[in-house]
Formats: sequence, structure tokens, C-alpha cells
Amino acid sequence: MTLQRWAGSATLACALFAPVAQAGIFDDDEARKAILDLRQKLEQSNEAQRVRQAELNNQMAEQIAQLKRSLLDLNAQIELLRSDNAKLRGQDEQTTRDVAELQRKVKDLQQGVDDRMRKLEPQKISLDGREFSVDPDEKRQYDEAMSVFRRGEFSAAATALSTFQARYPASGYNESATFWLGNAHYGKRDFKDAIAIFRAFVNAHPDAVRAPEALLSIANCQVELKDTKGARKTIGDLIKIYPKSEAAQAGRERLASLK
Repeated sequence: MTLQRWAGSATLACALFAPVAQAGIFDDDEARKAILDLRQKLEQSNEAQRVRQAELNNQMAEQIAQLKRSLLDLNAQIELLRSDNAKLRGQDEQTTRDVAELQRKVKDLQQGVDDRMRKLEPQKISLDGREFSVDPDEKRQYDEAMSVFRRGEFSAAATALSTFQARYPASGYNESATFWLGNAHYGKRDFKDAIAIFRAFVNAHPDAVRAPEALLSIANCQVELKDTKGARKTIGDLIKIYPKSEAAQAGRERLASLK
């Protein structure tokens, strides 16, 4: 091949391959551009994803914070309810105690009323074979007078029994009060007054259980006054009127000593 023919062939080859080379260059630019676009889109997508993730994280953090606040509020409400329940239980217990105390006071008050009513109500008394009704104050004053007598305080007992009879002239106690008034005068050696009281007792209550004792007491007073004759007559009346009484038996023994 000659030089000219080779040169022509080379020129022809270049002419044939030039479009192909230009096409290859174009394809690389497009690819690079596509890759850049793809990278940009990927970065934009990643950025959007990061932004979205950040928003989600913020929302989740806010929700968690809100949930914590809600839990704290709920716990506070629970503690408040517990405190209120404890107060209510305490109030219930106090109410129960108050009711029990009120019931006790009402019971005590009722008992006091009942006691006062009983003190005001007449009481049935059985004394010296007789039954009668007396007022509470009437019974109290008689019992107090007899307590003084039993202590041997005869002057005070005589005063107390006389006061009782003056205050309660129609009392069922008067029969007994007269008998013990005579004994009170005997105890303080006021024999004449004792005789008068015993005689009044026998005359007013000849069927009384203590009538024989009253006659014997008259005889004893007469003995103390050196009235032996009077004593013998009184004992004779005692034996005649109340022959089966213990006082009559004691009178017989006393009569023997008067001879």
C-alpha cells in the first residue's frame, strides 16, 4: 500500500468513527447528570426523611412528656383520693365514736330520768306487819332519823322523829315513829315523856305488833322513876291483854324481881 492510499484510509476511518466518539461523550454527560440528579434527589429525600424523623421524634418526645405529666397528675389524684378516703375513714370512725358517746349519754340521761322518776314515785313499804306506800323523801327522812337512833344519839333522834311526824302527820311510818320516839326519850332518861308517848302509842294502836313492848317500856320507865306500884300494875295489864307475847313473858320475869 502506498503512503497516499494509507493516508486516505486513515482519513476515511476517522470520518467514520467521529460520530461514534461524539455519541459516547454525550452519553457520559447524560449519565453524570442523571447521577447528580439522583444524588440530589436522594439527599433531598434523606433530608426530608431526617426532617420527618426529627418531627416524629419531637412529637414522640412531646407525647411521652404529656404521658408523664398525665401519669403524675393521675398519681396526684390517686394520692388525693387515698388521703380523702383516709379522712373519710377517720371521719367515719369519729362519727362512730361520737354516735356511741351520744348513745351512752342518752342512756345515762334516761337512767337519770328513770332514777329521778323512781325517787318521785311512791314506794310500798312493809314494816311491823303492815304495808303502806310512802314518798321517797318521806322514806329518806324516816330512815335518816332511825340511823341517828341506832347510833345512840337519842336527843338528836327524838328531834328527828318529832320533825318527821310534824312534816308527815298522815304517814304510814307514824306508828313506828311514835314507838321509837318513846324509846329515844327513854334513852335520854326522859322517863315521863317516854311514858306519855308509849301510852299514846298503845291507845292509838292497841293491835300493833309493838304494843306489848310499849307497855313493858312503860313499866321500865316507872321502875326508873321508883314507881314500883305503877310498874306492877302496868305489867299486870301487859300479861292480861297480851298473854302470849314475848313482852308478857319478859314482864312476868320482871314482875318477880319487883316483889
